[in-house]
Amino acid sequence: MTIKNMIEKANKKALQRMADVQPILVDIDLAINVVPGMEKRTIFHAGPPIEWERMSGPTKGAIAGILVYEGLANTIEEGYTLAASGEINFDSNHDHDTVGPMTGITAPHQPVFILEDPKTKSNAYCTLNEGRGKVLRFGGWSDDVLARLNWMRDTLAPTLRKAIIHSKGINVKAIISESLHQGDEAHNRNRSGTYLFLGEITPHLLDTADSSQVKEVFQFIKENADIFNLNLSMPHSKLIADAARDIDYCPLMVAMARNGTDIGIQVSGLGRKWFTSPATMVEGLYFPGYTADDACPDLGDSTISEVIGIGGFAMAASPAIVSFVGGAASEAVSRTERMYEITEGKNKSFTIPILDFKGTPTGVDIRRVVELNETPLINTGIAHKEAGIGQIGAGLTAAPIEMFNDALRAFGVKYLK
Repeated sequence: MTIKNMIEKANKKALQRMADVQPILVDIDLAINVVPGMEKRTIFHAGPPIEWERMSGPTKGAIAGILVYEGLANTIEEGYTLAASGEINFDSNHDHDTVGPMTGITAPHQPVFILEDPKTKSNAYCTLNEGRGKVLRFGGWSDDVLARLNWMRDTLAPTLRKAIIHSKGINVKAIISESLHQGDEAHNRNRSGTYLFLGEITPHLLDTADSSQVKEVFQFIKENADIFNLNLSMPHSKLIADAARDIDYCPLMVAMARNGTDIGIQVSGLGRKWFTSPATMVEGLYFPGYTADDACPDLGDSTISEVIGIGGFAMAASPAIVSFVGGAASEAVSRTERMYEITEGKNKSFTIPILDFKGTPTGVDIRRVVELNETPLINTGIAHKEAGIGQIGAGLTAAPIEMFNDALRAFGVKYLK
């Protein structure tokens, strides 16, 4: 069998594995109880691994804040000191079956969604979404942020957990699939997905919680409908992407993530090695009073969406997203069509009405990226470069070509000797 045939066979195997995954929301628990490698003095973050000294402002601020939440520091200033002391272990979410938006901070006593594939029993995890405003994931910190995190741990998570267990599992893939037919692209626009989730969980909330709890939880989710379902969509996408890992001769991307300093990718046939480039700046729409000079380079694990063919790859399903990230509605279609050129297949689970229900472009092949000099499109939020301020806009960027060049060279060394 030729190398070309072996690669084609590997790609076909990867796409089939991804298609077979059925991510089911089965539980919520504290990260320390379920996330592999999580210990009391461990903090996971978005993007490829990075040491404290090189972290972006929002990431440092979020870590300092979460150390207060964890009871390891009394003030944000003490949090910074402890984080810089070498006594806290940092690592990438992705390397521990986990994902998180923006700074992506995952700490021991944060509740996490637990998604499972019934066939393989594989799991993926993600914290619960804090909503809009000044929030930890954008590096924001205040007494209000701490109070919200405590409420999420003590009220939101336990209430949802009882309802999820009562439901015997909620099919997140079905929610994402339907949301694409209702105007979401499941990365920056999640309103339809959130309401579909509410439709699934509400009967179980009514059966397992008193009316005051139901009202409190329902109101919080409803008020944050644009973003709440992202933290279900991301571990759903992580489960699907991870199914394509570790296939010899497979040049498909299985992870792409940013930490505000670096952006990195992982490739199926190259194991857990990260190939990195400097994180890119985002072009988009800024909130009043802010400009590109205020922005942090791109950050977050949410580009796992694009890895499986949603998010920026499904913008044609969500022309309204351009009102948030910039551009014209017609460009949403053209951007999706460009992504078919660098992908191996079409995802039958995620279809786009305006394209006659064609499956979304899925399975980024690093060979095609390099050959065409066309890199994955990313739509994303924009964080202020300084900690404590939070989100200042949203927009579009593209992954840099250099890390794909490096990955393809490594692929050639390993398989094309």
